[in-house]
Amino acid sequence: MLSLLQIENIAVIERSEITFQKGLNVLTGETGAGKSIVMDAISAVLGRRTNRDLIRTGSEKAAVTAVFSAPAASDWYETHGVPYDPEELLIRRELYADGKNVCRVNGAAVTVSVLRALGASLVDIHGQNDTQALFDEKAHLALLDAFADTASEQDAYHSAYVRCTEIRAQLDRVSMDESEKLRRMESLTYQINEITDAKLKAGEEEPLLARRNVLRNAEKLSDGLSEAVKSLYGGESSQGASDLLSAAARELTRLGRVDAKYEEAAQRLSSLIADADSLSEELRSDLDELSYSDEELDRIERRLDLIERLCRKYGKDAAAVLEYAETAQNELEAITTSEERSEALREELRRAEAEAMRLGEILRNKRREGAVLLKERVEDELSQLDMPNIRFSARFTEIPLSDSGIDQVSFYMSANLGEDEKPLNKVASGGELSRVMLALKNVLAENDTVPTMIFDEVDAGVSGRAAQKVAEKLKRSSTGKQVLCVTHLPQIAALADVHFLITKQARDGRTYTQVAPLDRPGRVEELARIIGGSQITENTRKSAEDMLGVS
Repeated sequence: MLSLLQIENIAVIERSEITFQKGLNVLTGETGAGKSIVMDAISAVLGRRTNRDLIRTGSEKAAVTAVFSAPAASDWYETHGVPYDPEELLIRRELYADGKNVCRVNGAAVTVSVLRALGASLVDIHGQNDTQALFDEKAHLALLDAFADTASEQDAYHSAYVRCTEIRAQLDRVSMDESEKLRRMESLTYQINEITDAKLKAGEEEPLLARRNVLRNAEKLSDGLSEAVKSLYGGESSQGASDLLSAAARELTRLGRVDAKYEEAAQRLSSLIADADSLSEELRSDLDELSYSDEELDRIERRLDLIERLCRKYGKDAAAVLEYAETAQNELEAITTSEERSEALREELRRAEAEAMRLGEILRNKRREGAVLLKERVEDELSQLDMPNIRFSARFTEIPLSDSGIDQVSFYMSANLGEDEKPLNKVASGGELSRVMLALKNVLAENDTVPTMIFDEVDAGVSGRAAQKVAEKLKRSSTGKQVLCVTHLPQIAALADVHFLITKQARDGRTYTQVAPLDRPGRVEELARIIGGSQITENTRKSAEDMLGVS
C-alpha cells in the first residue's frame, strides 16, 4: 500500500507531501490545478518513462519519494542487493536537468528497468490512455491472456515458434537459384585456390620481416660488428679492451700484496675480462656467419608482397587468411550439398511447425476457456455499472503461426437489447468504454497481487445513475485493495475514505500547486463546487451534505 508520497520540483509543485490511507483515496480539483502532475510524479517514482520537462522551471533537480507499507517479497531484495525492511519500502527517484536519473530502493541504487519491474508489482495505474487502448485489438489478446493466466502455455508455444523461425532462416541461407549458386561456387573456388596455392603458414610474416630487416641493413651490421670486435681484441696499432683490462688486473694483483682490498678489485676485473672474451667470441662468430645476397632479399620481398595482397583481400594476417579459406571451404561444401541440406531442413521445419501448431492449439483452448469465464465476469461487472443489457464476448479468428499464437482475439459487445454484438471500436461510447475498462480492471485484479490501484479520470463520459454505479464499484474495489482515484464526479468523491484537494495559486510571478486532505466542511465545499461549478449556493451545499450523509 502506498502510504506516503513526497514531491519536489515537479512542474508547478514546488514541494508537497501526501499521506494516503487504506480504502478509497480521491483527488479532485479545478481543471489545470495539477491533478495530472501528481499522477506523473507517481509514474516517475514507479520507474515509468519521464521527460526532463517535468522538472520545475529554474530547478536543476526534481525528486519523488514514495513509501509503501506492503513491501515486496524478501527474495526480491536479496536478488537486487537491496536492504530488506519488513515494515516499509522506500523508493526515491531524482531527475536532473542534464537527463541523468538516480533511482534508489531503501537507499540502494537500482536501474530504471529494475525500478519499473518493482513498481509494476506495487501499483497498477489505469488512465484514459488505457481506455483508448481498447480500440486497439492487439490489446484484447493481452487482456485475455492476463485473465486466463496463459503464461506457461505462451512460453511453450513461443519456444516452438522461435524454433520455426530459426529453421526458416537456415533454409533461406541454403536456398538459392542455380545461377546464383554457380556464381558463388566459382567465387569461392577461386578464393580457396588462391590461398591454397600461396601455401601460407600462420605467423610466417614475422620471421620474414625480421630477416628482411637484417638483409636491408647487412652492410651496417658487418661494419658495426667488425668495429666492436676490434675494440674488444685490438688491432695492429692499438690494444683492445681485453688487453687493457688484463694489464689493469695484473697491476691490482701486485697492489693486493700491499693492501688486501685490491685483491677483490683484481678479482672483479678478472670477471669482466671473462665476460669481454665471451662476448668477443659471440660477436666474431656472428660476423663470420653474416651472409646476405640480393637474390634472398628479392625472394623475401616477393613473399611478403604476396602475403600483404592476400591480407588486404581476406584478413589482417596470414592466420586470418587461412581461417577465411577454411570458412570458404565450409560454405562451398554446404552449397555443393545444399539440395540435401534443404530437404533435411524442410523436413525439420515440417516437424517444428507441427509441434508449434500442437502447442498453439493448447494455447487456443486455454484462451477459449478463459474467454467464456471472462464473458460471464465482465457482463456481471457491467450489469453492476448500470449496463444491465450488456452482451460481451471475445471472438477468435484463426491465423497462420505468429509470434502470439494461431488466433487473433477481438472484444465484441452490444449495449442495447436487439442489437447485434459488434467490435468495441464500432459501438462503445466514451462512457461505455470507461465502464468496460473498469470492469476488465476489476476482473483482472481478482487474479493479481498488486496492492494498489490508481484510476486517473476513468469517469470520462459517465454521468447520472451510471456515475453512481461507477462510484459504488470503486468503493467496493477498495475494500480489498487500496484505490487512488482522480475524478470529476461528485458521486465518487462523496464515497472517498480520504479526500484530497489539489489547488493552484500564483505568487511573485510563479505558479504553485498544493495537495491537502479535506475535513468534512472542506469536503462539503469541494463537493458543492463539483456539483454547481463556481456558483456555490446553499442548495449545492445541501446536496453535498446529503451525499456525504449517505457515504
